[in-house]
Order: sequence, then structure tokens, then C-alpha cells
Amino acid sequence: MTATNLGIPPVHRPPAPAPAHGPLVDTFGRVATDLRVSLTDRCNLRCTYCMPPEGLDWLPDEQLLRPEELIRLLRIAVTRLGITAVRFTGGEPLVFKGLEEVVAATAALTPRPEIAMTTNGVGLARRAEALRAAGLDRVNVSLDTLDRARYARITHRDRLPDVLDGLAAAQRAGLGPVKVNAVLDPDTGLADAVELLRFCLAHGYQLRIIEQMPLDAGHTWRREATLSAAQILEALGRHFTLTPDPRPRGSAPARLWRVDGTDATVGIIASVSEAFCAACDRTRLTADGQVRNCLFAREETDLRGLLRGGADDAVIEAAWRAAMWAKAAGHGINDPDFVQPVRPMSAIGG
Repeated sequence: MTATNLGIPPVHRPPAPAPAHGPLVDTFGRVATDLRVSLTDRCNLRCTYCMPPEGLDWLPDEQLLRPEELIRLLRIAVTRLGITAVRFTGGEPLVFKGLEEVVAATAALTPRPEIAMTTNGVGLARRAEALRAAGLDRVNVSLDTLDRARYARITHRDRLPDVLDGLAAAQRAGLGPVKVNAVLDPDTGLADAVELLRFCLAHGYQLRIIEQMPLDAGHTWRREATLSAAQILEALGRHFTLTPDPRPRGSAPARLWRVDGTDATVGIIASVSEAFCAACDRTRLTADGQVRNCLFAREETDLRGLLRGGADDAVIEAAWRAAMWAKAAGHGINDPDFVQPVRPMSAIGG
């Protein structure tokens, strides 16, 4: 996919190095202010679109960033690179032992970034209050269906009641707006979308439906076997009156729709069928200390090696800036020569 197709004016890529100061920019003028941090590649679910039922070979412990290393990189990102929003992901961040410590250290940074977390919700009910006290601002909870049997089939775990309890606990703790992230099953997903939206409207959650992306561990993703944004909108439109939200979308990945003439919204993240790469403001840090300038990047920059090799903050900052300077115009999913990243989503972070 060309830069022009993504809404980015064609420009000559300068041979000059990345700027040494100022915003964290790429050669297309996009500014990264949103940092996605994968705390671990481990997960207690086995979602069919992410990993096989038997799981994966986890990264060795010695390769994972230690809490103090992670906190140092977060400080560099916020104080030297201009990051204003941090989202903790996984794998499943709730299985990361130092979660509250890292959240609290992030909240103590100046200027304080917005702090969010994407979780599968298993175990959230007993942690929501402590996470809020540590400084977490809000959560997104992954939930693809409200049917218990289908949930168990998709995740290979019978944990739907725990997820529903986690959603309620997050709302009570003030981790709002509480958002529900749904990746729809190609066979039952359209019916699930309707029920999920009714559920979210009734409980005051915000539903975000995400097109399934080619990030599965088995590399079996096929476009024709997934549901598109257009199909989802058509299915929801048979049960609800949807009107485009008039507020500017900015860099938000979800296109919002007002529901039944109210202020309640449903969002659809059409990463595949309606790429929004031109407005991307994200940089990514994996659990083993690699910077990725795109979810679908084929190359990474090793910050863990710099950390453990004694590099000072300026050297690490420069490496991070160089990584983002090299960001491509788009993810390339719709290009005929697209190649799926070697790492699955669980090892990259959502």
C-alpha cells in the first residue's frame, strides 16, 4: 500500500538521521505520543485467533525486561521522547508479577502520562481496586461473546463469569470509561456483536469491535474467513440506529457511531479493510525490550541489549528515535507481497 493510498502525501525520504530532540517523529511527519508496552508474552487463555490450544514456547525469563529496566525505559519515553499515553498489554498483563509497581512508577513520572491497560479480565475482579490505587486510569477488557459455551470454545477456558466480574469491578473502581474489545468469530460473530452491544449499553461500557488481523501464531489468517467492518455495521444496523459520531476522530483507531440517537457509542476498528495508518501515533515496546515502530513491522530495535550493556539515556533515546524515524507508510496488509510478522500478537502486545 502506498503512502498516497493511506492519505499521506508522497514525500522524498531524506537521508538525514532522525532528529535528536523534539517529538518522536517519522519521515512522514507522524508524531508518536502513545506507547504500547507488552509486559509479558504469557497468557492464561488460548484464543483461537492468537495461539494454539497447547500454548506457545514462552520467552525465557532472562530475556524479559525486569521491572527496574522497564521503569527506566518508561521514564525515557515520557521525559525525553514526549510520550503522553502508556497502555500496558501482554500476553496478559495481569500475570505480570510487578504490574502494580510498574503502574505506580509510571504514574509518578512528570509529566504524568495517561495510563491504560488491555486485559482479558480473568483475575481483574480482585485487582481492580489496587490497580486504581497504583495509578491506572482505565481498562479495555477483551470479550468476544456473551455465550458461555462459545466463549469456552474461542478461549479454550471456561472463564466467562470471571470476565464479567472483572468488568463490574473495574467500573466500581473507577477505571472508566470501561471498554470492551471484541474480535468476532466468523461463524457466530454477527449475532454476538448485537448481544455485546446490548450488554454494553445496559451496563455503561463502551464496545469496540476489532477486525481480525493476521497476527495468529499459526499464520492461518485468511481475509475471506473474517468479518469486515461493513458486515458488522450492516448486522448492527438491523437492530440499532447508528449515526456517525460528529466528533473529530483524531488518531483514535476506532470509528465511532452513535446508537439510537443517544450519546452512547459503538466503535469499529477496521485495521484491515479501512487502514488508518496515516494518523498512527503509536510506538511499541515488547516484553523482551524491543522497539517496534508498527504492529506489523518486520524489524525491531534492541533496547534491552543497550540497557544491559551500560548505555546511558541519551544513547537509548537516540536508538528509539532512529527506530521510529524508519517507520513505513503503512502496515501493508493489503499489499500483494504482504508477509505476516514472525511474532504473534501475544509476543508483540496489542
